[in-house]
Amino acid sequence: MQRMTALFSAALLSLGLAATQAQAQQETAANSADQPQAATAAQDFSDAQLQQFADASKEIAVISQEYTKQLQAAEGEQAQQDVRKEANDEMVKAVEESGLEVNTFNAIGQAIQQDPELMQRVQEMAKAGNADADQAS
Repeated sequence: MQRMTALFSAALLSLGLAATQAQAQQETAANSADQPQAATAAQDFSDAQLQQFADASKEIAVISQEYTKQLQAAEGEQAQQDVRKEANDEMVKAVEESGLEVNTFNAIGQAIQQDPELMQRVQEMAKAGNADADQAS
């Protein structure tokens, strides 16, 4: 559950979706106690890693939207837990398919929360990725 929260909050932040930012920051603050080294390594990410993060974040945002609908429709605690687990598994798969490890993805997500310039770079990479996708189609 914590892993999904970190992935989800990172996806929201990287795409600039501030609607649930306060909640995401609270949840990520709880997670950052587990990974204090993430903030200090903020500038140690390569452009390739940041691009992988941007790409994975876009995929996670799509997964999140799909599973939010399923979660709202799920009846009962067990059904909701099953949906959350399935969503988490899909998000982890998206991160791994991007070429990043989940810990690296989460570290980047935490770093961009504390570094507005880094967040801006990732947002620009995400937009550039969308432009490339638009040209390809």
